Amino acid sequence: EPPQSSPERAKILRRAVRSGAQPFRLLLTQRPACRPRFLPNVAAILPQKRPFSAPAEAKNSSLNHSHSATPEKMATYDYDLLIIGGGSGGLACSKEAAALGARVAVCDFVTPSAQGTTWGLGGTCVNVGCIPKKLMHQATLVAEYAEDAKSYGWKFAGDGSKTHDWETMVNNIQDHICSLNFRYRTELREKSVKYLNSLARFVDAHTVELTDKKGNTSTCTADKIVVATGGRPKYLGLPNEKECCITSDDLFSLQKAPGKTLVVGASYVALECAGFLSGLGYDATVMMRSIPLRGFDQQCAEHICTYMQTHGTRFIRGVIPSAIEKLDSGKIKVSWKPTAGEGEMASDEYDTVLIAIGRYALTDECNAAAAGIETHPSSKKIVGKGIGIGGTEQSSVENVFAIGDVLHGYDELTPVAIRAGVLLARRLFGGSDKQMDYAHVPTTVFTPVEYGCVGLAEEDAIAKYGEDDIEVYHTAFKPLELTVPQRGDNACYAKVICSLSDKKRIVGMHILGWHCGEIIQGFAIGLKLKATMDDLEDLVGIHPTAAEIFTTLKITKRSGGDYMSAGC
Repeated sequence: EPPQSSPERAKILRRAVRSGAQPFRLLLTQRPACRPRFLPNVAAILPQKRPFSAPAEAKNSSLNHSHSATPEKMATYDYDLLIIGGGSGGLACSKEAAALGARVAVCDFVTPSAQGTTWGLGGTCVNVGCIPKKLMHQATLVAEYAEDAKSYGWKFAGDGSKTHDWETMVNNIQDHICSLNFRYRTELREKSVKYLNSLARFVDAHTVELTDKKGNTSTCTADKIVVATGGRPKYLGLPNEKECCITSDDLFSLQKAPGKTLVVGASYVALECAGFLSGLGYDATVMMRSIPLRGFDQQCAEHICTYMQTHGTRFIRGVIPSAIEKLDSGKIKVSWKPTAGEGEMASDEYDTVLIAIGRYALTDECNAAAAGIETHPSSKKIVGKGIGIGGTEQSSVENVFAIGDVLHGYDELTPVAIRAGVLLARRLFGGSDKQMDYAHVPTTVFTPVEYGCVGLAEEDAIAKYGEDDIEVYHTAFKPLELTVPQRGDNACYAKVICSLSDKKRIVGMHILGWHCGEIIQGFAIGLKLKATMDDLEDLVGIHPTAAEIFTTLKITKRSGGDYMSAGC
């Protein structure tokens, strides 16, 4: 048999897991010496009976349990709850509902991308989003650390030069993702959640048609249905683009190095991908039609672009692609024109073109209209009604709910979908009345200089409270770790936005630097608890850390004082 480290063998096993091979059968057909390292030990995944304790809010709720499963409903429908979409939110909701005694099924099916890319159970975040994105971002940080190590006295054999092997990185990341796909299927089995690897489309409010990968169709019914389909990347609408271009659906499993790459778009996905491609040594260019990171603080967004530009990423601003064609050489020629419509046309050739201009909701794909579900005319997302036991996640149809990216008007973030799914399950089957709190959700953009934030952007704070009622404390700084390598002078930035009329209550916190997700996660609780600038000043920082910068802010924008840091 091939050796355990065989890349080809690993690819075959990855395809087997994603295609729906039974986990136990896959495990038991491998001799121990050849068992892939990303598959857990059989004993570790055997179902274990564990007592379940309902959440406190469920135990103490005075709500009636009209939404709980009853013998009458069990006789009427195949399932108490059917979830369309096996992403983070759908899986969390399914497992919580099953733990509360509901009969639950999860339908999950990945329609291949234009380039033929598919993936396993777990949704966008695990397969083609947060997880591979951050791991590739980490690959660039490791390279920086290796360079910094020389300043700290580390010596390397030979000439000290470094090269990067794209295929090794991709295969190792995909192995990890495959282990997650496998684990999620095992968890569903342990929780007695039925996994249906089929495309689900509404027939009516209680019935869906299922189509498996072989084209076989069937139907199933459920008392309640949760739509958790998420979205897929948008295209530009140009001829040849699907044949010539890739999206984030394809990038993280690309089997050959992308080479010279054009990233079309200014979303966080666009900037993150361009950032790690530049960091890995590839020629990367970002083409944006207007502003970067729409919806985020624009001062911070421009700071990111400036940092990226000084570290090798090219930017073409104020233009949109007008034509895309594949040349005989294999290169892709992209022509563009000014966004405003006036000015000179230009073009260049690339090895790879990545389109990252946003995502669309999969409500048409699940035939939401057949169930009478109201969707937003622009986003096509499901409109939450904010009423009844479903609350914010309640659709226009009484027994249908929506969570995650498919819900209109709320943050498209994995932890948001997970929390909303768990709370919805507890309301539907556990007697809870606790609603999801969508306010003050922290997030981080994993660009070369990371950006963590919670609360309002400065522009949004001014729009909400008025410029005279806003005080902005800010500073640029350099983390201690970068002083010895002598790089990153004032590359980091922090600001806190307060409402003067509300006792200087903090309404927004922003930080640019490294490990910003770890920093902003902790401070987010302060905004939820309505912390003020005085509270922040009373907080004793941990020295020497980047996070302590928030406890030492003195300079306000209104004062016009110098906010550049002089040192530790």
